[in-house]
Amino acid sequence: MYWIGHTVSFAGSQMQLWALYWHLRMLTDQPMYISGIGLVRFLPVFLLSLVAGVAADRFDRRKTTILTQLAQGLAAVALGFSAFRGQTSIWMLFALVGIQSVAVTFDVPARQALIPSLVPRENLASAYSLTSIGSKVGGILGPSISGLIIVYLGIEWAYWLNAISFLAVIAALIAMGNIQSVVEKRSITLSGTLLDMRAGIEFIKNSPIILSAMIMDFFGSFFSSANTLLPFVATDILHVGPIQYGWLSASQSIGTVMTGVYLSQKHNLRRQGMLITVSIAAFGLATILFGLSTSFWLAMFSLLLIGVFDGLSTIIRNTVRQLLTPDAMRGRMMSITQIFFKGGPQLGEVEAGIVAQLLGVPFAIISGGVGCVLAAWLVVKKYPQLWKFNGHEALAEGSQVQKAAI
Repeated sequence: MYWIGHTVSFAGSQMQLWALYWHLRMLTDQPMYISGIGLVRFLPVFLLSLVAGVAADRFDRRKTTILTQLAQGLAAVALGFSAFRGQTSIWMLFALVGIQSVAVTFDVPARQALIPSLVPRENLASAYSLTSIGSKVGGILGPSISGLIIVYLGIEWAYWLNAISFLAVIAALIAMGNIQSVVEKRSITLSGTLLDMRAGIEFIKNSPIILSAMIMDFFGSFFSSANTLLPFVATDILHVGPIQYGWLSASQSIGTVMTGVYLSQKHNLRRQGMLITVSIAAFGLATILFGLSTSFWLAMFSLLLIGVFDGLSTIIRNTVRQLLTPDAMRGRMMSITQIFFKGGPQLGEVEAGIVAQLLGVPFAIISGGVGCVLAAWLVVKKYPQLWKFNGHEALAEGSQVQKAAI
């Protein structure tokens, strides 16, 4: 039930996101302004993520997710009406997306921490592979449909259909009923909340594998994030319309689904640290290829490769950090992780927009790919234990951490 609801909801969110990029391109031709949406999406994560992690560990995670999904849906309805009435401005879009981002900040730790309560520990890696597949199936359907929606129905329907899609995950969560998980139920005080935040930060600091993977994820995605530039690539370099833009937007997700299907059938995957590092570096190389592309099919192929390597690193990172984290700490761990895996791409969009404004879109993309490769090398040099991490250590260390927490 969770998987189906998640897939439908994510398809709606991706449809809205890529329609939003196109909508912004219709409102302005300045890359720096369009890429500002990344900053709008990141600020709530930066300011509220630690609080959201404490909330995920203190309150019912299923009920929290229902509320956050509802809030996102209402903001999508407002976006649709503003577009329908033709009264949309960049600042109105930024404000409504900011409201959605606040809801997402509380949604991610609660929802991610819920998954280990739904499957046995030994099946967690497969569960995250299937969750990634669901996300990327949604990432294929949403963007590819968004182009058709823009052409035949109008951009407001991309927002309204996204609002409807949130009902799928809300219905699934209601149908599940109560879910047993280790949640700390204590009276809410400022000092207690601050102590919980500090405990989460200390846990990450004392977990070098989780910390190094998070740092690599942040800098890799920071340099290689240029999604907001895709409308410029489509219109100004490839000279294609909304429908082809939709397929370009879906290409990364197609690659990630391929990886997810493969990994969902693999058990006891070894050399996980090496795989994370190599996949981040390959992600950067594929980004360079995308920046050099001047044909639709080469651009689509390079985006597919980006999705393959991004999916490989994401699935392994998700699995390792969940196995190394006790249930009572998962919300706080995910809230800190969220700052890294959301902050990297969203701040990277701002960086890409500024560089594109000054030096051009191709240079912004190519230089970002080079930065991603360098980031992978520097992190491994700083944390050599990540490269040596094999995978079986996660199960052993995870069991010890669980016992210590108990």
